[in-house]
Amino acid sequence: MKAKIHPDYHTITVVMTNGTEYQTRSTYGREGDKLNLDIDPTSHPAWTGGNQQLMDRGGRVSRFKKRYEGLGI
Repeated sequence: MKAKIHPDYHTITVVMTNGTEYQTRSTYGREGDKLNLDIDPTSHPAWTGGNQQLMDRGGRVSRFKKRYEGLGI
């Protein structure tokens, strides 16, 4: 292997959305840095079973519903 081409692997603190913290090893930042998560397994709907929200961008969902409202969808 070539010398001095690999990133430094060190200990960081990960802060979850609910404020809990844990230590792990990573190449993120520098030794002792904190990584604040915006989303994690305790808050993401894919892991918590939460309801999915439809995003109506440009009225696409409303146009679809209007077009097919007579079909009972």
